[in-house]
Amino acid sequence: MSAGPDDSGDIRVLAVDDHRLLREALCELLEMYDGLTVVAQADDGPSGVRLAGLHRPDLVLLDVEMPGPGPLANLRGIRQAAPEARVVILTMHDNRQLIDSLLSAGAVGYLHKEVDREVLVSAIRSAMAGGTTMFLSRKASGAGPERGPAPADTLTLRERELMELVAQSMSNRQIGSRLGITEGTVKRHLRNIFDKLGATSRLDAVNRTFPSRRY
Repeated sequence: MSAGPDDSGDIRVLAVDDHRLLREALCELLEMYDGLTVVAQADDGPSGVRLAGLHRPDLVLLDVEMPGPGPLANLRGIRQAAPEARVVILTMHDNRQLIDSLLSAGAVGYLHKEVDREVLVSAIRSAMAGGTTMFLSRKASGAGPERGPAPADTLTLRERELMELVAQSMSNRQIGSRLGITEGTVKRHLRNIFDKLGATSRLDAVNRTFPSRRY
């Protein structure tokens, strides 16, 4: 059976990164998008290989700066455990020699961790469609500085109402039930809020929406 979305149409993602906060924020971000489901998280290469074999994800986001066997060994292990999975490399460095070696070993994409969330999601979907995607850092690509986050007062009343529920640690399903909207609509609202605030996680969005509070 070839790799691809499950019966629900979702792309099943495994995230492998030893930086827990960044990994959890990344997974939280992906879950905001329709058609993406994070099936597992791993904090090192060997765990990533084991979980790849267990869950057989459609796509693996693989960090290269982790202690252990090294990026090439991790990539080869994952491809052996889940040969149908597509592997996209994540890193903070623009090492072209390493990039080329990983692409030669079977990775289908390379993303610098500075990329915008829309680029990340687009790269995942491109990889699943058979494309090869590479995005280097802003410095390496010559891109200009990022815009600063918009102030919280740009949020609509509905968006602030939704953020009040996020601050209460409600899930998307619980928020939808409370507001009488679908879970997909909650996700769309959250994407808009994240874009307006420049937020990277739900907690970050809450803190930017209610800066006078402590969470």
